[in-house]
Amino acid sequence: MGVGIEEPTTAGRMSGERFRLFQEGRPDHERWELVGGVAMMMTPPTIAHNRIAGNLERLLNDALASHDQSRIAMQRPGIELGSGEFRPEPDVAVIDAEYEPDQRFVERAYLLAEIVSATDDTRVPATEKKWIDVKRTIYLAHAACEAVLIIEQDRMEVRLDARTPSGWNSQTLGGSEELKLPAFGLQCAVADLYEGTPLQPRRRKRPA
Repeated sequence: MGVGIEEPTTAGRMSGERFRLFQEGRPDHERWELVGGVAMMMTPPTIAHNRIAGNLERLLNDALASHDQSRIAMQRPGIELGSGEFRPEPDVAVIDAEYEPDQRFVERAYLLAEIVSATDDTRVPATEKKWIDVKRTIYLAHAACEAVLIIEQDRMEVRLDARTPSGWNSQTLGGSEELKLPAFGLQCAVADLYEGTPLQPRRRKRPA
C-alpha cells in the first residue's frame, strides 16, 4: 500500500456515492481509495510488493480450490465496507467466487490483506492515526471478515488477526514460523509469501 497525494478536485470530505462517481471518471490505471472521507491516489506498488501479493493470491486460491470453492482470492477488489466514508481496495482479499461480468465492487470480504513498507504513511503527521491502522480498524469491524493480514514488504513479518468465537486473536509471525488459516484451508511458511523477492530469492538450477 502506497499513500499518494490527494488531488485538488477532491478537497474536503467525500461521501461514498460521490467518491464512486469521481472514481468512475478517472483513468483505469489510477488506483484510488476513500478512507475516512478522504480520497487518496495510491502510488504504484514496487515489484516486491506485487510479488508478495501474487504469492498470497496464488497460495490462497490453491488452498480454496480444495477447501472451499465458493470463495476466491483476488488482488485489489473494490470493497464497500463500513460507513460511507470508507471505500478501500485491499492488496488481496477473499471474496465470493460468483460475481457479475461487469462487477467492480463487493460488499463482503472474508479475508483482507495489506502489504506495507517502511516508506508508507510518510506524509501522515505523527499526531494522526496511520492509514494502515485506519484500514485495519475498519477491516476488523466488517461483519463478514474472518482474517486480516498486515504483511511487511521489507522484512519477513506478518501480523495476523483471526476471528474466534470469543473475539479477535492477534499475533505477529516471523519468517521461520507458519501462517495457519484453517478457515481458508491454508497452512504455509511465512517465508513462502516472499518467494521470488530479494528476501527469498529463487534458487537457480545448476546447468546439467
